Amino acid sequence: MADREYAVASAKRRLINCEFGKAEFEILRDEILGRSLTVSTPARFSVRLLGQSGCRMEFPNCVIYVDPYLSDSVRELDASDMVRQVPIPQSAAETIDATWLLLTHDHIDHCDPHTIPQMAQASSGMRMLGPFPVLERLRSWGFDESRLVLAEECWQALAPDIRVRAVPAAHPEIVRNPSGHLACVGYLIEYLGHLIYHAGDTALTQAVIDGVVMHGPVHTAFLPVNERNFFRERRGIIGNMSVRDAFGFAEEIKARQVVPVHWDMFAANEALPEEIRAVYRRMQPNFGLLLSPRVITLADVRITVIIRTLNEARHLSTLLSRLPEQDLGGLGHEVVLVDSGSTDGTLEIAERYGCRILHVGRKEFSFGRSLNRGCQAAQGDILAIISGHCLPTDRQWLARLCRPLLDDEANYSFGRQLGGVDTHFSEQRIFAKYFPESLDVGQKSFYCNNANAALRYSDWERLRFDENLTGLEDMELAQRLVGAGGRVVYVPEAAVYHHHQESWGQIQRRFEREALALRRIMPQVHVGAWDVARYFVTSVYKDWICAWREGIWPRTAWGVVRYRWHQYRGIYEGNRQHRILSHSEKEKYFYPE
Repeated sequence: MADREYAVASAKRRLINCEFGKAEFEILRDEILGRSLTVSTPARFSVRLLGQSGCRMEFPNCVIYVDPYLSDSVRELDASDMVRQVPIPQSAAETIDATWLLLTHDHIDHCDPHTIPQMAQASSGMRMLGPFPVLERLRSWGFDESRLVLAEECWQALAPDIRVRAVPAAHPEIVRNPSGHLACVGYLIEYLGHLIYHAGDTALTQAVIDGVVMHGPVHTAFLPVNERNFFRERRGIIGNMSVRDAFGFAEEIKARQVVPVHWDMFAANEALPEEIRAVYRRMQPNFGLLLSPRVITLADVRITVIIRTLNEARHLSTLLSRLPEQDLGGLGHEVVLVDSGSTDGTLEIAERYGCRILHVGRKEFSFGRSLNRGCQAAQGDILAIISGHCLPTDRQWLARLCRPLLDDEANYSFGRQLGGVDTHFSEQRIFAKYFPESLDVGQKSFYCNNANAALRYSDWERLRFDENLTGLEDMELAQRLVGAGGRVVYVPEAAVYHHHQESWGQIQRRFEREALALRRIMPQVHVGAWDVARYFVTSVYKDWICAWREGIWPRTAWGVVRYRWHQYRGIYEGNRQHRILSHSEKEKYFYPE
């Protein structure tokens, strides 16, 4: 009913604003005729961090601001050395979209005299919710009582599908007035049955924990991490939880993901992002870390997308931006990224898109171990695996890849791979051979490829990837799966563009480590010098014929020779080895310079 009322109201508003179209006509027609109307509401919302504890949450029918600090009033009114370290993200006077303003306490970096009056004037319909000291201050600024709402420890409706309740905050202690009302609060926001927790400013006490736990598990928690310490308290800064306290708190309330706040605004009161990441990496908690999220996804997870990365900044942002666009028919998904030492901005990109980030060190890395770690952390019952340099070709990629598993037609699926504009011509020919347009060409019983694949969690849990192989961990698991009666299927409609950015030496090492792994999987396969010579000549000849027909032979001929030479030289070297690799050899295969 709430969805219907919102859709009708939205259609009427668009009519008034001269934006009336066919969709709005059909909505109002159905309302007039009394027909049932169902509007699909996505279980996610946009979020923008405003600095300090401030944030903007945009829901389909409501925009909520929490503790916006959009000025430099602390420096101007309180302490001249407390200068903003982050730019003002938006003008308070031009903030015209606010539906509700939630204020946690009356400190000026949360209840800002230079921000709130301007916001209230720009967003004339905005109402303000806060504890009693906040309301007293707002009244002193001349706000009409009709715009003010006392934050109470009971559920209060903000909009259809959205309600809020205050919970205790200890800043530094929990304080109540004679009527029992809180002086400082955090907020639980319920949206579509999911709880979002904004802690406000608070130290960690058992009463604070109990005040949240009693209302059920939290999906996403916004927690302050500017810890209390002697030097801050000496200069009058109260401080909040430490990073470790905040992460332990998140585990207590069973949060699925955590957004650290109150760490970036003032030098005297900051926590470094490197510090936050280091503690997260050390503790390895059971929640995702979101340092700069843009979207919060709340849907119950059925699919976990696992991405292995090592310096994938070139394509990762595009890949992550395409995942929320996937048409999954209401199925929820999460993204788990397993990184093995990136230094090019990969981790910052992953944090911006709300990935759950895990780490595998250089000394312990293998492809199988990296995947096992990501799978172990997954919440979904379908594991979708994609390389950090692969890009889905359309919005149906993930649904098509997972459909055989959801329909109980297969245990393991893999999709088509296409070359990009920068792909070597010979590699495009390899893609065409092993990932054809149709189902019945080139498919082997246990062949698959984890650059673009999906696997049931239950099957992974039973079999797991081999952590000692130098590659082809996908084929090895698939071989055992098929041997136990499982099924692997190829889904050509689930296609990705696969972008390899490799030197000639890296190409050779890739084929060498895969040939070494193949000796473990299929020991009957032997490649001698004569085989290599024959394969090399045949492949070059066929590539040249194909390039000639396509009219690109002059610019690809030498590249074909070099690619095939390094391919088959790598295969020959890898096939000859029969021993356990040393640490230096693993470095050569897994971390090519």
